[in-house]
Amino acid sequence: MEQKSLKEQVYSSILEDIISLEYRPGQILNEKQLIEKYDCSKSPVREALMALCAEGVLRSIPRYGYEVIRLTKDDIYEMIHFRCILEGGFLHEICGRITEQQIQHLEKLDEKCRAANRDVWEHWEYNTEFHMSLLGYAGNTYASEELERCMSRMKRAYAQAYWDKTDPELAFDTRHHAQIIAAIRKKDAEEARKLLVDDLYDFGGENFLTR
Repeated sequence: MEQKSLKEQVYSSILEDIISLEYRPGQILNEKQLIEKYDCSKSPVREALMALCAEGVLRSIPRYGYEVIRLTKDDIYEMIHFRCILEGGFLHEICGRITEQQIQHLEKLDEKCRAANRDVWEHWEYNTEFHMSLLGYAGNTYASEELERCMSRMKRAYAQAYWDKTDPELAFDTRHHAQIIAAIRKKDAEEARKLLVDDLYDFGGENFLTR
């Protein structure tokens, strides 16, 4: 495996700190603090910060620092709408071609997802793998890359949805997985697509998108 550059390491560290809410939405980061924290020169820190700005994670405020941008409900709706079109469209197209072996793989991921109903990030990883696997059966590399990019941004929204909850409703946002699998097994493409859309709009647990 190719070793990450210093800029990539700093980028990953800052992003993970934002996702874990060590750096919260609205908080200001500055280069000096990050240089000290990561014990490196200005160049990789600045490059990482500019990359995060380009991706809409941070906003540069001249002579002040970099603000952590909060994802709004509108942002989340747009990402879900994108996923409905991307994932739903491909699922409708390939539903009849998904093999029993692939279906069994989805069932195993769903079991792991439900078992991780008290660990926010383990649950998220299995849920992500479920959706990446399902889209991956289409064999379209570009589509998979776009979904992976979208899921990376949605991970931040997931943190906002669950971080302050003492009893997160993790089972709720994957309740349609078994139904999706059953529809795929029946080769009912339209039913599978509809259930997938319902699943995507369950993001963040019951009532999160309507609060």
